[in-house]
Amino acid sequence: MGKKLRVGIIGCGGIANGKHMPSLAKIPEVEIVAFYDVFTEQAQKAAMEFGAVDAKVYSDYKELLQEDAIDVVHVCTPNDSHAEITIAALEAGKHVMCEKPMAKTSEEARKMMEAAKRTGKKLSIGYQNRFRPDSQYLHKICEQGALGEIYFAKALAIRRRAVPTWGVFLDEDKQGGGPLIDIGTHALDLTLWMMNNYKPKYVVGTTYHKLGSRRNAANAWGPWDPEKFKVEDSAFGFIVMENGATIVLESSWALNTLQVGEAKTLLVGTEGGADMEDGLRINGEHLGRLYMQKIQLDGGGVDFYDGAKEKPADLEARLWIDSILHDTEPVVKPEEALVVTQILEAIYESAKTGAPVYF
Repeated sequence: MGKKLRVGIIGCGGIANGKHMPSLAKIPEVEIVAFYDVFTEQAQKAAMEFGAVDAKVYSDYKELLQEDAIDVVHVCTPNDSHAEITIAALEAGKHVMCEKPMAKTSEEARKMMEAAKRTGKKLSIGYQNRFRPDSQYLHKICEQGALGEIYFAKALAIRRRAVPTWGVFLDEDKQGGGPLIDIGTHALDLTLWMMNNYKPKYVVGTTYHKLGSRRNAANAWGPWDPEKFKVEDSAFGFIVMENGATIVLESSWALNTLQVGEAKTLLVGTEGGADMEDGLRINGEHLGRLYMQKIQLDGGGVDFYDGAKEKPADLEARLWIDSILHDTEPVVKPEEALVVTQILEAIYESAKTGAPVYF
């Protein structure tokens, strides 16, 4: 095997430790050689655990980017610095995987996309839910046209009580919003990808801060601090596409509902429908009868057969590295991630003004 791809990690917090570094570490063609975090001890810990023998820890990400030997950079920082770091990395001649959402604003996201075009370097965004077995299978069904024209969809990211209380999740300046930009972004990305429709016409949105001011509230990660809860606790969008298709987006961290589900999509087409309500289900009409089919995505109870056990994060990392090694397009294209950011921004804008936002 030839030269290995040398990767630098900028931001060594939760998402880097939980997803990026463990997945990259499994790829034989990769070595992680550079680490930066605002908390130097986090970068040192990451280098000890995931770094190559000659790995270095940097006290400034700009110094890391000056290293010619680094081929690829993964940007795993809060949303407000995605654009600045990604653009600097692309201009330094690195390929970039940036964690989702692409950026805090659509203007920043557009500048990232333009920098990738200008430098000829690859840019992808970390929408790992595309790489789940159910998502991959459903995408094949949609690509083959089995659902016909998809004209109505729901993008679902609903938690009953799971407000992330650590890091900067509750900080509007750093994140740009709450559940909509954090988990709603995954559900919307998944839905647009299935529909292969990236042309929004107008958006109506509402956001709520109804439960965030409560003290000692029940929550999966313990009570939040109401003083710090600066973002919405739920957000909803009604999106009409240029071709007339409608998407309803529902997102929450805290909502009094039992209908929960994260990064799920429901699709309605002229020839059939699909949802992720209870596993992956396809529905339609055949020979004058309605049918509903549950798709089995594992070995189906065969002895000694584990099925495809590759985790979505591992598949995401492997296909991203493959796109660099073989000079192909990444699965998540910056043009697609930009549209996700534009729609999320329009929902926030519409919620503020009480008026639809036209594209």
